[in-house]
Amino acid sequence: MATIEEQVEVLMSGAAYGDAATRDNMRKELRARLAECERERRPLRVYCGYDPRTSDLHLGHTITMRKLRQFQDFGHDVTFLVGTFTSLIGDPSDKESARDQLTMRNVEDNARTYAEQAFKILDEGRTRVRRNDEWLAPLDFADIIRLASHFTVQQFMARENFAKRVEEEKAIYLHEFFYALMQAYDAVAQEADVQVGGQDQLFNILVAGRKLQTGLGQKPQIAIIMGESLPGTDGEIKMSKSLGNHIPLLSEPWDMFGKVMSLPDKAMGAYHKLILGWTPARVNALETELRSGEAHPNEVKMQLAREIVGIFHSPNDAAAAQARWDEVFRGGAGVPDDIEEAALQGEEEIRDILLRLNMVGSRGEARRLIQQNGVRLNDAKVESLQATVSLEMLPAVLQVGKRQFVRLVRANGDGGEQPIA
Repeated sequence: MATIEEQVEVLMSGAAYGDAATRDNMRKELRARLAECERERRPLRVYCGYDPRTSDLHLGHTITMRKLRQFQDFGHDVTFLVGTFTSLIGDPSDKESARDQLTMRNVEDNARTYAEQAFKILDEGRTRVRRNDEWLAPLDFADIIRLASHFTVQQFMARENFAKRVEEEKAIYLHEFFYALMQAYDAVAQEADVQVGGQDQLFNILVAGRKLQTGLGQKPQIAIIMGESLPGTDGEIKMSKSLGNHIPLLSEPWDMFGKVMSLPDKAMGAYHKLILGWTPARVNALETELRSGEAHPNEVKMQLAREIVGIFHSPNDAAAAQARWDEVFRGGAGVPDDIEEAALQGEEEIRDILLRLNMVGSRGEARRLIQQNGVRLNDAKVESLQATVSLEMLPAVLQVGKRQFVRLVRANGDGGEQPIA
């Protein structure tokens, strides 16, 4: 059985808080809480919440799931919390405008397969699945007033995203303040010892959750805030369902494979570290090999795609996805043998590429085709209207409908490019 110090080392790995003092405090509190639980002969109560704003979880969510799995492997009580009530508002953290409000029917539809998706990482037999409408829906207005009395408006307005909106004269709606209050009450309702979350949850977990627990007579939870976020398929911005740069866990194997193959080369280190669990030293060695030319980016990315598909589907699915990929780039699987090539000078939005190459008649048509899943990059659906193709992603096959294909390549020295009729 692991000692307290061994557990602290593993459970705090990858956590970051923006300052060393907070990290040291969380480390000390975790050590003390583990000792307390050992004396009381009980496990830590640990949870992380996932709001079903859409029907799919994505690879970015698995970073916190892997941390939950570490707690499970040490024998602690882990709850996978489905935010059936918080998602009605949506977390305003890091958002420049208010989210659209969902109905409970939307939420129920989206949440149907959340637990099943989570079990790709978590141990089903050791995972408690709960929904926060259990305790949030019964609260009345008097309860809300009582809970809200523990906070000041200034605490909320100090948040960077709200301060930015004030500066830009953008609206901040009163209901957006309720999100942190509701998430804080999640910790109270579960008498949580630990909550896991990403960097965008610093205020909700470290400030709101701990403050409300203390105000209501509970010991404040330890915040395990993961320091790194997984970049999306653009290689730049944090993976997000709302931005459309995500790789859903429910992706078909060939679609997941294609999305990984579409990643810019610069994102590969983050994927090896955060999804495959490589050590920093191993990632650094890989990046050195890529820079020196000892390793070829496409071969490395192909191996990465196989491993990711193998994790979330099966090795056989990964092999089939690889075979389909090979067929596409050999001209099979419906792709013409004499596929045209077009050169990119630099990063370019896919809608602009389609228009420039006369593959669509207007940006409006390009938008409609993307929204109808009629555009694919490397055999993976293009889901974001702002999706781009960078030089690091080349070569890449762009497909419109069933019959239009183009292989995108780097521009040659004179910048020439072939027009596509």
